[in-house]
Order: sequence, then C-alpha cells, then structure tokens
Amino acid sequence: MSNFQLGLIIAGGLVLIVVVAYNAWTTHRNAPKRPDPLPPEVAPESLQRHEPVFEGVPPAVAGEGAVEPSLDGHAIHVQDALDLPVPQPERRGGLDALIDAIVPITAEQQVSGDAALAAMPPTRRAGSKPFAIEGLNEATRQWETPQPGQRYLQFQAGVQLANRLGALNEIEFSEFVMKAQGFADAINAAPDFPDMLHEVARARELDQFASEHDAQLTFVLRARHAAWSPGYVQQNAARLGLVAGAIPGRLVLPAQGPGLPPVLTLTYDAQAAMSDDPEQSAVRDIVLSLDVAQVHRSQQPFARLREVAAALGEAMDGVLCDQNGTPLPAMTMEPIAADLEQLYDKLDSRELSAGSALARRLFS
Repeated sequence: MSNFQLGLIIAGGLVLIVVVAYNAWTTHRNAPKRPDPLPPEVAPESLQRHEPVFEGVPPAVAGEGAVEPSLDGHAIHVQDALDLPVPQPERRGGLDALIDAIVPITAEQQVSGDAALAAMPPTRRAGSKPFAIEGLNEATRQWETPQPGQRYLQFQAGVQLANRLGALNEIEFSEFVMKAQGFADAINAAPDFPDMLHEVARARELDQFASEHDAQLTFVLRARHAAWSPGYVQQNAARLGLVAGAIPGRLVLPAQGPGLPPVLTLTYDAQAAMSDDPEQSAVRDIVLSLDVAQVHRSQQPFARLREVAAALGEAMDGVLCDQNGTPLPAMTMEPIAADLEQLYDKLDSRELSAGSALARRLFS
C-alpha cells in the first residue's frame, strides 16, 4: 500500500470522525432542554400535578428555601388561638340588579327551606345565562340560596343579563319566566315579572359595555434555539410561583385570596405534557395569559405577567412574541399598562371593578 493510499485512508477516517462528532453535537444542541436534577432533600412531588378544588388556592409546594411548619419551642394557648381574627369570605353568587333581571316572589305563608329546594327547577340556566333563586331568611334577614331547616316568606328569582356568550334575548327571558313561574306555583306564591322588552334592552346595553371593556391578554414565549421539555418548563415556572393545574399543560399563578381565579396562566402543548416520555417531547413555545376582568388591580397582574415573562425568557432563552409570533420590543409594554389603568377606572366607575364578584360573573 502506497503512502498516498494510506494518506487517503487516514484523511477519510478523520473526516468521518468529524462528521460523526458534528452530528452528535448538533443532536445534543437541538435536543429539548431537560430540568436540572433535583437535590436529594427536595421532594419530587413538588413538580407533580396538583388538583385543588379551587385553582386560586395554592397547594403546598416544596421548593428551594421551603420550611416545614413546626411548633417546637412555640407553645400556643388555646384561648389565644380562638381570639385570632377569622377572614370573612366574599359573598358569591348573590343576585344584583346591576347585572341580573330580578323577579320578586311573595309567598302567602312561610315556606320551609326543604319545600323551596324541592320546588327549584332542575337546571340553573336559562339558555346560556345563569339562573338563580334566593330566599329572605326569616331569622337572619339575609338573602341566600334556600337552606334546609330555614324559613322564608319572600323569594327572588334572577337571570343574568349578559356574559361572554352575549346578551339575554327574548327566548332566554321567556325560559326564565317559565322556570320562575313554575317555582312560584309550587310554593303557592305570586311573582311580579318586569317588562321583557325593558330587561332585554338593559341586557343589550350591558353586553355592549362588557364587549368594549373585556380584555384578555395573551403573549407567546418562543424558544430561540433548542426546544424545551415539559419538565424543563415546569421547573422554571415553579421557581416563579406557578403551580400545575388540573389540566395537563396548564400552570397557574395563584391569587392571594382563597377561592379566587388565578392571576395568570401558562399553557403549552397538552399532548407533550401527556406523552409517554414527556422528557423527549419538544415544546417550542408557551402561552402566558391574563384575564383582566377576573383579577383585581391591587394584585398588579400585568406587572407580574411582565416579570414572569422576563424571568422565563432569560432563564429559558426565549423571546416574547404576540399571538402571531412577532417579537415584541420592551417599549410596547408601557402603552399596554397605561391602557389597562384606564380600563380599570372605567370598570370601577360602573361598579364592576375587575376581580369583584360581579365582574367575574359578567366576564365569564
């Protein structure tokens, strides 16, 4: 074998080694990023899906710096514990003339809560609108959903005038009338129905206002180079306080109060989240969403969304884009923040403050 042939063989071998090494490097570079291994003292359950009754109630998530509760060295007197203030829950679901068409129903005699419950219609909707019946508790003098063992003389039935499915129409109002009349007949009471055309006109006006002041912000964080694995997304999101919701591929930033909607949501490909081998699934973008009317302005939801987007973009090497995939420069955020402040003011002036029970019902 000549020196020339030997040189060709060596050169070919070197080229083959370089090609194999380059392919291996490219494959490694483009593989989905995986989460960092957890230290032994961190429980792996901290990144698993949690399914609380309310997504607004954050489950206990063990993470960096987490401290287990302990009573060692801190004796608590029973009386002191009883004297601690108990937060009052927000009244939810109460009928309000601002967003409901309400029918007073007066019974000829006291009606027990059990009889009222038995007379309730089987469904709680009139078309696409929520429908409710409340009774004035004779003991507490408070309007409430009829309760067993209580007594009522006055009732009121109501149907919501508008929601994100549109305004209450004549057909839905007629269905509401039929259900309210059926309930009144069952308890031997007399309803006093408002004029249908007047209520439908109110519904259209409210729906017009809601349509003009309904804001749902959506931003996309897109990978610049290598894709992400679902575990990598969850790990980085968990460091910012987001927890997994009941739906695969969805994480939420819990609100500060119990039972409230989340401040913002993060979603990614549900199929990747449910994959048999999720760490091999490639996620190239995640969606950050804020339902403005559902979150009170005091929680500064847009500022927190910006913080989360910036932190995730830096940690995961991503770029913030609009829904069409167009990168968003930082200067576009300030005008959005100013517009949101004006929106909050308009909702406040209409007594439909963002995050209030009425606003959450209307914008749902």
